[in-house]
Amino acid sequence: MAEISRLPGPVADVWEWQLDGSCREADPNLFFHPEGERGPARRNRDAAAQAICAGCPVLEMCRKHALKVREPYGVWGGMTEDDREAVYATERRRGMRVAG
Repeated sequence: MAEISRLPGPVADVWEWQLDGSCREADPNLFFHPEGERGPARRNRDAAAQAICAGCPVLEMCRKHALKVREPYGVWGGMTEDDREAVYATERRRGMRVAG
């Protein structure tokens, strides 16, 4: 579950970057895996989502948001759930806070 206490308030300026996301023109199902998806199907779907993220003008803001609020699902800022978990694990080992 996302840590909603870390979410910024409902100020349009804080969320406006999302309007410029390349993902807005893509199928949202590409960014979130269906129940039980594993193996090549999941890797291929994640890779397709990450390819869209690669050319996104707000990639860094999206990634920063996902790490800050600890988005539990989907591809955000070009990072899969597993990618974000690896960042969190590294930060825990170092005893540091995740970017935010």
